[in-house]
Amino acid sequence: MSGSTSNTEPDVNFCFPVRELENDRAKLTPFILYEYLPFGPFASAADYTKELIEGRIAPNPGIVLFAIIDKTRSPSPSAVPSSVDFAGTIGFLNASPLHLSTEIGFIIVLPPFQRTHVATNAFGLLLHYALDLPSASPPGLGLRRVQWQANAENSTSIKVAEKMGLKKEAVLRWDRVLPEGKGKVGNGKRVRGGDPRSGAPGRDTVMLATYWDDWEGGGKEKVEQLMDR
Repeated sequence: MSGSTSNTEPDVNFCFPVRELENDRAKLTPFILYEYLPFGPFASAADYTKELIEGRIAPNPGIVLFAIIDKTRSPSPSAVPSSVDFAGTIGFLNASPLHLSTEIGFIIVLPPFQRTHVATNAFGLLLHYALDLPSASPPGLGLRRVQWQANAENSTSIKVAEKMGLKKEAVLRWDRVLPEGKGKVGNGKRVRGGDPRSGAPGRDTVMLATYWDDWEGGGKEKVEQLMDR
């Protein structure tokens, strides 16, 4: 189940071509507006758009965000997506045309769509788009590497990546400083006395990745089997 791409290229600031990606279960459409989003924690749709979409994603050509649409809940294939079938977000970040690589991130699956086909199909569509060759049908980007970063304490996220064929490469210790109040998702280690941000916990990050040769050596078929379940 390799999915398909549409011929319409939306006007987004991304370093690779961007298309809608879909199969018979899910559709990824470039997330440009707040049209389908029914959740916070932002105070309003305007705040979400200003802080994340306009503030972080739109100015950075290495990032693109997709809205995940659950096609199994749409009344018809031609129906306009709405909050009923808006399942979450997923995207590419740290994309590099020079090094033919990208990272999958920004994955948020809303509670009604968790433990369903949604996450697997969204993840699989992006893997196909990233790693399939431009000569494939539908065409891919022909990248050599797709990576994934997860909080070392987030075993669920790590298991999802491993299920999709990504392999652990490293643990980046003290990789990030988390906001104060995020102690439960920190690395659980005490910071030293006199630390400039002593109230903010640290995060260890697990780096996982898959590659074109793993993809063509059976990885693609494994992902398609997961998407077909």
